[in-house]
Amino acid sequence: MMFLFYTTICLFLLLCALLSGVILLQESKSMGLGASFGGDTGDSLFGTSTADVLKKITAWLAFIFMGACIILSLWSAGIGHAKVKNLPLTIEQEVLKK
Repeated sequence: MMFLFYTTICLFLLLCALLSGVILLQESKSMGLGASFGGDTGDSLFGTSTADVLKKITAWLAFIFMGACIILSLWSAGIGHAKVKNLPLTIEQEVLKK
């Protein structure tokens, strides 16, 4: 189960990097990061509607990011509660239990 958790964390980090890259590639007032590579507004991967495509991709990635945040938060809280239940009793707890 922990292997699946850590695999999900790695996929989440990959999603974070992908989302950051897509955000940086978007065109801003100063042409964004795409202008750094010598690209012209007419020379784009998705044609003339690059801004619309990147906005849609960013929106979907942000939606997936938020969902993954919630899922990983609940999952890690569940793992923490499971570990606390398996801890041995302290001396104070044993005395109070009697």
